[in-house]
Amino acid sequence: MTDVGRTAILRAARRAFARQPYAAVTLRGIAKDANVSASLIVKHFGGKESLFDQVADFSDAAELLLAAPDAELGRHAVVTLIQWRRDNGSDLLLRVVFAIGISDERKLLRERFHDQVVQAFADRLSGDDIKLRADLIVAHLLGLGAALAVDKTGPTASADPAQVADLYAPALQSLIS
Repeated sequence: MTDVGRTAILRAARRAFARQPYAAVTLRGIAKDANVSASLIVKHFGGKESLFDQVADFSDAAELLLAAPDAELGRHAVVTLIQWRRDNGSDLLLRVVFAIGISDERKLLRERFHDQVVQAFADRLSGDDIKLRADLIVAHLLGLGAALAVDKTGPTASADPAQVADLYAPALQSLIS
């Protein structure tokens, strides 16, 4: 499967799992949204449970966001978040926002997000209030992602990522250092 097909399937699956309870999501519906066959999804992802596991996996996002030395981490995370959105038409983290609710799959999504993203930032920190600072770092990144998603043509969305990082990253860096 091409990266384009895989990306289309994952986007469609993210939308489906965000909008509907797990039980209501079908591979046929995801396939229709992704403009592929359901059998192609099964071939490459397995069943619905395996596809949900892919949607609920934030480890790649955490790895990308944390791929910098501590002294440059705030700036790197901001630029990475913006550049990922521009290159892929999606956000690294925002799918967790759709995990609000009481169903088991939404709880699983929140737990994985915490374990794979928030905890990964906490593991990099030292000093006081590590858990609080990690939560606030991720909250800043979610806020930036939401701003970019809401206003796709606004000043933040169209600004040079380095300029946004110059203005936004110091707040993150103050929580890191």
